[in-house]
Amino acid sequence: MPVIEYKPGSAFPGVIGRTTDASRPAWPEPPRAVPGSPNVLLIVLDDTGYGQFGCYGSPMQTPSLDGLAAGGLLYNNMHTTALCSPSRSCIITGRNHHANGMAAVAEMATGYPGYNGNIPFENGFLPEMLLQHGYNTYMLGKWHLMASEQESAAGPYDRWPLGRGFERFYGFLGGDTNQWHPDLVYDNHQVEPPASPEKGYHLTTDLADKAMAFIADAKQVAPDKPFFMDFSTGATHAPHHVPREWADRYRGQFDDGWDAYRETTFAKQRRLGVVPPDAVLSRHDPDVPAWDSLSPDARRLAARMMEVYAGFLSHTDHEIGRLLEFLKEIGELDNTLIMVVSDNGASPEGGVTGTTNEAQFYNNAPEPLQDSLEAIDELGSPTMFNHYPWGWTWAGNTPFRRWKRETYRGGASDPFLVHWPLGFKARGEVRTQYAHLVDMVPTVLDVLGIEPPETINGVTQSPLHGVSFAHTFDDGAAPTRHHTQYFEILGHRAIDHDGWRAVCPWPGPSFAEADQPFGTPITTDRLSELDAHHWELYHVDEDFAETRDIAADHRDKLIEMVTLWYVEAGKYNVLPIDGSTLARMMTERPQITKERTSYTFRAGTQTLPASVVPRVLNRPHSITAEVEIPDGGAEGVLISQGTRAGGWSLYIRNNKLRYAHNYVGRVLNTVSSTEPLTAGRHELRFEFEPTGEPDLAAGKGAQGRAELYIDRRLVGAADFPVTTPIMFNPGGLTCGADPGPSVTPEYESPFRFTGTVHTVTIDLSGELITDAESEMRMHLARQ
Repeated sequence: MPVIEYKPGSAFPGVIGRTTDASRPAWPEPPRAVPGSPNVLLIVLDDTGYGQFGCYGSPMQTPSLDGLAAGGLLYNNMHTTALCSPSRSCIITGRNHHANGMAAVAEMATGYPGYNGNIPFENGFLPEMLLQHGYNTYMLGKWHLMASEQESAAGPYDRWPLGRGFERFYGFLGGDTNQWHPDLVYDNHQVEPPASPEKGYHLTTDLADKAMAFIADAKQVAPDKPFFMDFSTGATHAPHHVPREWADRYRGQFDDGWDAYRETTFAKQRRLGVVPPDAVLSRHDPDVPAWDSLSPDARRLAARMMEVYAGFLSHTDHEIGRLLEFLKEIGELDNTLIMVVSDNGASPEGGVTGTTNEAQFYNNAPEPLQDSLEAIDELGSPTMFNHYPWGWTWAGNTPFRRWKRETYRGGASDPFLVHWPLGFKARGEVRTQYAHLVDMVPTVLDVLGIEPPETINGVTQSPLHGVSFAHTFDDGAAPTRHHTQYFEILGHRAIDHDGWRAVCPWPGPSFAEADQPFGTPITTDRLSELDAHHWELYHVDEDFAETRDIAADHRDKLIEMVTLWYVEAGKYNVLPIDGSTLARMMTERPQITKERTSYTFRAGTQTLPASVVPRVLNRPHSITAEVEIPDGGAEGVLISQGTRAGGWSLYIRNNKLRYAHNYVGRVLNTVSSTEPLTAGRHELRFEFEPTGEPDLAAGKGAQGRAELYIDRRLVGAADFPVTTPIMFNPGGLTCGADPGPSVTPEYESPFRFTGTVHTVTIDLSGELITDAESEMRMHLARQ
């Protein structure tokens, strides 16, 4: 008897009698895709600039991506939000970033609807839509789409990938991760990397392997079932981690510097048609020193940092190529709609000189050039957390001005490729139509013939904000359907409308030209002054790279554009405008438990993300471990936070209790017990009491007194002249181990404790042990 099916919710077409012999069965119809439906593969790179793909004029080698452009389409007018979480929210929902609650990165959420970091469930995700139409849905790599306070094992899990329509996930939840020692999540639980760097492990390779495995797992059972995959690499976000042989391929190729890179890349862009023939290269950025002004040592360091970045990008391209070759082998490449994009322009987070450790940037603690030079041969390795200087950022966004976090085109215009051999006939052509990331979801739905759902999981859906650009696939002359688009990131604003562009930079057109430091809040009075005097106007239809500010000559047009910006701001929850950065990072946010001063941890539990870790910096605190030492002794980490880039660790080595505080990878403050541990149960305790005020602007945390206790007896003390001022990045906390790279070179990760850790308690109440007699003995012993 043939199987009878019916659509869920419709009348049962079978027969129900008193018994089964007088009845006829029927089954709810499972969701199936329309036969021949294409797979959909989004490849999202991180912090990759407009002028960094080979097919966009770069000297860097990206043959896999160039091949997609040659076999498909290259768009030269795609726009992002200029920052990662906001852009990713647009890509996956088809709605503007403030309407998604993603005004900035998730770690900077504040208590306003456009800023709170919680994407509303009425803004459905593309995988949630495609699940209803018979697709498998996979997410690989970077998520960064929920409030960071929700990343722990306590959840809630409804905004994790598996809660927003993805059937399988393998990657990391936060904004960046160590490419050699990543913070990995598999579906809804943490996992350790399957191998070590010494055995050839690298995150991008791992992600490509898992992507192929996910597809193969399903295709062997249901070969005709299409998939949707979001493949979001950690590359090319810092840390720029890559096997040395990839970086060495570029030896000497950037010795001419960033000025030469821009000139060469721009000339090639014009030859390729990536920029219009009448385009003008944007000015030399005031924040970037001329290459020839640098000392020979500074040039050598900067050139090597770029070699490492180039190797990182080429390595990423190679891994993307492996995924594409796999799709070709299984006969799926030609019927896979592939879209490749970056989430924003190249990143300036390495500062003017670049850094061997990005944590120095976040803590206002740049290292001296000589220190960086001493580490030049280690750049890209597991011991570094490196990022290149502003000059390469600026060059990477050729021909545009500025970079990530700013809404000039250098931050908000990015490479975009579309490849689908069975879907359109055009090959190797450039498309100039205006587009924005919010247009990607409507385009996918359009080519699949799917209407946006009215409800998802019982939640009524909001309208999409983007429009399809599928009509441009085979018609290079087709008009754009996206006419108006606002931008706002960290108080930096812009708006595009029918070939015109207005920009209001904050705190200025460059840091050198600003009268306020980056991250300064915007007051009402200052906003009025900005609106009256600081908007710039560009006719980008005739001035591709924003080189001629014509606001003074077109005052009426400027007023029209500023007014239109406020209209859009009202639609999409953009207000209140907030130019602050550090204040937003430090904002107190709702937690899943009430505020407390005591936190208890147990060994064997998952690493805690930095967002839910007790804040021990610049304040008195204690760490108390209840442990069991077996006969013969024990060693290992009792509790740790951070990595070699910065952090702290309480551990036992050589039968001594020890504590290490790693200040931005540059200074290691340590204290050790003066007597050995004996077998049995002990209370082991570390205390820190500040003896001075922190100087955040100067990159210095509070100096203080560090003390160690065994069973409440003082057994070690030291004065720490400096501590970490603002944050550890990465900043995960682990009880019973140090997953790595290790906080201190005194041991190798994970250095798991070989005894028994019953509990470890971090106390922030400020209640410290006072033992005058032990203090005196300790002082005398140190004379």
